[in-house]
Amino acid sequence: MEATNILPILKKRLAFLSGGKDRRSGLILTIPLCTEQTSMEELSSTLDYLLGIPSDKCKARGFTVIVDGRRSQWNTVKTVVLMLQNVIPAEVSLVCVVKPDEFWDKKVTHFCFWKEKDRLGFEVILVSANKLTRYIEPCQLTDEFGGSLVYDHMDWVNKRLVFEKFTKESTSLLDELVVINESEKSNQLDKERPPDCNFLPSLDPETVLQTGHELLSELQQRRFNGSEGGGVAWSPMDDELLAQPQVMKLLDSLREQYTKYQEVCRQRSKRSQLEEIQTKVMQVVNWLEGPGTEQLRTQWGIGDSIRASQALQQKHEEMESQHSEWFAVYVELNQQIAALLSAGDEEDLVELKGLQQQLSDVCYRQASQLESRQNVLQSAHEFHGTAQDLSQQLDGLLGMLCADVVPTDGAAIQQTLKHLEEKLKSVEGSLAGLREKGQVVMDQMSNQTTWSYGKDVPIENKENIDHIQGVMEDMQLRKQRCEDMVDVRRLKMLQMVQLFKCEEDASQAVEWLGELLDALLKTHIRLGDDAQETKALLEKHKKFVDVAQSTYDYGRQLLQATVVLCQSLRCTTRSSGDTLPHLNRVWKQFTVTSEERVHRLEMACSFHTAAEKVLVQASPEQGDLPVEVEQETYEEVETVGKALLDRLTVPVIFPDGSEQYFGSPGDMASSAVHIRDKMKLVEGRKLTLHEEDEEDVEQLQYDQIHDQDKELQDDQELQEVDKELLDGEELELDTQKS
Repeated sequence: MEATNILPILKKRLAFLSGGKDRRSGLILTIPLCTEQTSMEELSSTLDYLLGIPSDKCKARGFTVIVDGRRSQWNTVKTVVLMLQNVIPAEVSLVCVVKPDEFWDKKVTHFCFWKEKDRLGFEVILVSANKLTRYIEPCQLTDEFGGSLVYDHMDWVNKRLVFEKFTKESTSLLDELVVINESEKSNQLDKERPPDCNFLPSLDPETVLQTGHELLSELQQRRFNGSEGGGVAWSPMDDELLAQPQVMKLLDSLREQYTKYQEVCRQRSKRSQLEEIQTKVMQVVNWLEGPGTEQLRTQWGIGDSIRASQALQQKHEEMESQHSEWFAVYVELNQQIAALLSAGDEEDLVELKGLQQQLSDVCYRQASQLESRQNVLQSAHEFHGTAQDLSQQLDGLLGMLCADVVPTDGAAIQQTLKHLEEKLKSVEGSLAGLREKGQVVMDQMSNQTTWSYGKDVPIENKENIDHIQGVMEDMQLRKQRCEDMVDVRRLKMLQMVQLFKCEEDASQAVEWLGELLDALLKTHIRLGDDAQETKALLEKHKKFVDVAQSTYDYGRQLLQATVVLCQSLRCTTRSSGDTLPHLNRVWKQFTVTSEERVHRLEMACSFHTAAEKVLVQASPEQGDLPVEVEQETYEEVETVGKALLDRLTVPVIFPDGSEQYFGSPGDMASSAVHIRDKMKLVEGRKLTLHEEDEEDVEQLQYDQIHDQDKELQDDQELQEVDKELLDGEELELDTQKS
């Protein structure tokens, strides 16, 4: 019977074990009767419960029952005593009925308990409260009987409830732990048997243990009611009631089984964690080798433009985002496995390492394939970007080549040609970059593999490679066509440059020829002071004319080349039509001026020659007699001189009717003065010769006679010298002979 079943009855305090003992160490059972009618059924239940508490050893020493009838009727007391005969006849050794003072004296004679001792099985005495100490020590009596034993019934009930609750819970928990531990032991022996992971204790072992320790602590302190006052300490559940040993035994058993259960829980937790890790590992592996690999296997294209490659990159980023979630699970699982490996059992190390290796292999392989795919897409994006840029460059270059060339000048054409060459060079560089990037993409795709059925399978990229090669070949053909057109355009532009150069040089030749004409008219004005100088000027003029002739011929050749280039370029000349008449006009003017210059120099040469002939032949410094100058010579000097003077006053008349004088009027006047002076000198020499003719003849005859006399004298002197030498030789011969 448990206290909770009769708790309302126990709280009525119909009977109680105060913890006191009689002189035989028997327990004292107190039945306090009250004025109200006591229910015998409830009292019987209370007695049954109380008598079930002590041990058999305590029961063997017997009970002393105190029936407090001071506030009850005799019939009730008698009924209670008789009921004791039925409830606990063997355990009761003495019944002390506490009577009220002089209340039952007349009735005692009607029922003597002592006479019924043999029938009742125990001794019954009537005693007043003040004489109860004859049978029981005061320290074993509660205060209501004048004793000093402290007893709090409600505190006892509460502690009894705690004790029974602990006993019940600990016993139940102990049985459950034993079953769990035995079941786990059987599971370890039979590996194939699935463990019952849901079999858990119905109570919290920690809470039950804490309750038991608190209860044991109170039992050991023997202060059940928590009183701090004086008096004898009271413990209704002491060693004799087996409360403390029972609690200690339960706690020891519970701790033992709980320790085993903790190990079972640890093993369960480790096994559960291992199974959870294994499940998650297989989830990661199955997804990566299933849907993840399928995604990679289906995403093999590289697109045919930048927009298409960007769309593929976006899809790949979404695929990477899905993979990242599983990679995060992989990181978490790897950390958990590492923690288990650092603190795991030997039997779990192999399995854990196998799971870790399998997970790492799959994740690293999938990450490598993702990275390879990302690299291919990035390279393809760069390839398409370069192809688009190259296509735009080729379109721009083709636009330049298809546009008509509007010539302005040679410098502009040179600049356009330079720009064209730079664009072609840029196209060549871009094409080289396109080939390089295309080769990178093809190399990456050739090394790209996917994981299928437990092995690496190469991805079929023939279509992608054909596309890349097709783009490169198409760009090469477009570049080649542009190169051919550039060559044609370059030739045309070079011809245009040459055309402009020829026209420019022809204009320059006209300018040079004009400068030569101007120099001829303004600086070539001297006629020379004598015949020798005039001849030198004439030679110099011929060279000058040769230079002008070369300039004219050069201009003519340039204009002819201009005509040829215009025909080749199928365009009309811009300046050669005006340049050729201008060149011819200047050349004719130069020719007329040059001829006039030659005539004047030739006349001057004839004049100076005749004049010098007169002056030289009639010179008095000659050793010989003066030679008579012919009259024609004098006349020639006079005639040529006058003609030359007249020529100096005449301008040069060009074919177009325009006139131009040599030099300035002062220059012409100076030349005329020189000619006149020389004519006067010849005229004076002519008059002087006529006067000196006779004197010269006489002097000449005298000189001849004097010379003859001198020659005769010299001959005589030579003859005398020869005679002396002959005489000397004869004398020497005679001396040698003697």
